[in-house]
Amino acid sequence: MKNFKTLVLGASLKEDRYSNKAVRKLVNNNIETVAFGLKAGEISGIEINTQLKAFDNIHTVTLYLNPKRQEEYYDYIVSLNPKRVIFNPGTENTTFQNLLSENGIAFEEACTLVMLSIGNYKTELA
Repeated sequence: MKNFKTLVLGASLKEDRYSNKAVRKLVNNNIETVAFGLKAGEISGIEINTQLKAFDNIHTVTLYLNPKRQEEYYDYIVSLNPKRVIFNPGTENTTFQNLLSENGIAFEEACTLVMLSIGNYKTELA
């Protein structure tokens, strides 16, 4: 079975935030999940890291940061060499998408929560 290990970038402890809902839904779908956010804590047993870690075998990075806030994480995300980056609504960023393409990393403008709900989160990339 393919590993879809996912990094939620911009994870929030606030339960009404989409990033928090995404962590919970990823866990409920048995997808290995790691998280980075500004405040340490835990969501559904997943630790929110406040220090950037060199996670191994990241398949997907799902973004919950606005385009301006993403800039400081460009190099970090590229260094993880994920198979794809998901730009959730409000995170679309042409500059970063071009950088990802230059580095052979696929991206989607999509909603992680919707993808999980309709069952196309674990689709294979071409």
